[in-house]
Amino acid sequence: MRFCLIPATSYSHRIRRRFRFCVKLSSSCALRRVDIAEENSGNIHHFNYAELQRRIQDYATSGDFTQALYTLNFMRNMPGKPTVYDFNALMYCYFKSGNVSFHLLIELYLGMKSFGPAPNASTFNTLCNGMLTFGNLKDSLFIIEEMCGSGFVPSFKILSKLLKKSLQFGSLMDSLCTLEIMLKFGYVPTEPTFNMMICMLGKAGMIHEAYFVFSVLFNKGYFFGVHTFNPILWAFCKSNQSYTALQLFYSMKKRGILYNVCSYTALVYGFCREGFQEVALQCLDEMQGNGCKPNVITYTVLIKFFCDNGRIEQAMKILTEMEREGCNPDLLTYNVIIRKLCHQGRMSDILEFIQIIDQKGFSPDSYTHAALAGGLLKAGNIGFAYELLSDAVSKSCSMDVALYNIYLHCLCRLNRLKEALTMLDRMIEEGFMPTNVSYNIILDGVCRENGVDEALDLLDHFKWEANWPDVVSFNTVLCMACKQGNSLMIPKILNRMEHEGIKCDVVSLTCLVQYFCTVRKFSMCVKLLETMIQSGPSPTIITFNMVLDRLGKNGLTGDALQIFNLFRNF
Repeated sequence: MRFCLIPATSYSHRIRRRFRFCVKLSSSCALRRVDIAEENSGNIHHFNYAELQRRIQDYATSGDFTQALYTLNFMRNMPGKPTVYDFNALMYCYFKSGNVSFHLLIELYLGMKSFGPAPNASTFNTLCNGMLTFGNLKDSLFIIEEMCGSGFVPSFKILSKLLKKSLQFGSLMDSLCTLEIMLKFGYVPTEPTFNMMICMLGKAGMIHEAYFVFSVLFNKGYFFGVHTFNPILWAFCKSNQSYTALQLFYSMKKRGILYNVCSYTALVYGFCREGFQEVALQCLDEMQGNGCKPNVITYTVLIKFFCDNGRIEQAMKILTEMEREGCNPDLLTYNVIIRKLCHQGRMSDILEFIQIIDQKGFSPDSYTHAALAGGLLKAGNIGFAYELLSDAVSKSCSMDVALYNIYLHCLCRLNRLKEALTMLDRMIEEGFMPTNVSYNIILDGVCRENGVDEALDLLDHFKWEANWPDVVSFNTVLCMACKQGNSLMIPKILNRMEHEGIKCDVVSLTCLVQYFCTVRKFSMCVKLLETMIQSGPSPTIITFNMVLDRLGKNGLTGDALQIFNLFRNF
């Protein structure tokens, strides 16, 4: 049984030059010429075996691999020398130097394997431990596989160390190969290490590999507990495979696994995420029927998804049930509800929840302010949102990038561009790097107040964190130019987009359709629509409605009918 999806690391055993008991390495870079220590050649012949051992180890410890190997070469004049222990000592001391060439060590090992003395268990352990110390996973795994191929059994300790290192470095394929070797010799990883492996496989999207590894150990009689299986359930549920998770849930339940609140919450989350709220509620009922009490996370997941789907009254019922069952909502639960109430403009309910938060001793956090301000902004209450955030800033409340972005949006919508630019500087001073969203909000404000010329110039003056201006940045400027019918700026913007390698999306092309309608170039408008239909990006219903509206208002009913039929066929 192989876990690995890629072949194990291998090395060429081809040695260009013939070894004399593996002291002349194959690579010209491996050793300098033998005469590098010619001045000592007259004396070194007189050293005894113990003195040569000492010199080899001293050279190796100082990181001088060439001199160490050169000295080892003189032992050939002594019967039965050098031994495998001399080679092992050289390797061990060389690792201690801290200045290590893994290529030289691999060449030395291959020479021993080909010409003797044959590596022993200590050789493999020394190489593997040393390479792991320096984080060299590739060569460590190669040495372990060589060790197995030579008939030696790696210890649990060294394989466990290799598995931990591969997980720490995020090398999941190496960890799977290592686990396979461990199981081959009847070793079982420690519970923390195995749990880490399952979690990392799940987070990396390797869900089936995680379940396979779990099943292998489970079928061998090893089971660390439900907390080992829960990450697999969560991984399936987070990747829109909730029904697969449910099948595994019942399959493992029949085999004796007793699930906890985290297990059921995973299913609730998964079905809510995929839009199956009724199934999620059934999972909640079964959870309670089996004597497992939902916690604040379980309820908050349900409340959030009901709110996201516009079912605020159902979310309120869940909140009531939550409190009735003795599970106290936390600040996040209230934040989720407040945000949705803001979207619906239900100010009296919002004030009621703010009072509840205060009565329960919660301090509004950045998410609370973002939920309030963002909801008010989306509902069109820009003034209220601005006052709320202005008060929060003046009181030095906790801020984050998302909250700053909402504040910038409010300022720009209220035509307070100078204040927005000042706030952008303050944001940077406080250690929050503006994102593309931040800059795009400012671009929109500049377009509204100062025009598209200045906005386009501003693209080169922003300190973009990682990415350059994106398609939203250019669409912001392009849409304003199209609305204004600015025929001079539109080609400049399109040329700049082409230069930056940014393709027009449906928003960009819809703006151009709007421009052609504004300047009454309806034939160009129809041609662009046909191009979008044939080669994409596909026009939206908004695009068609806008064209139909403009054609109708200009009395071009025949063209409007043509577009309508085009839309219907599309």
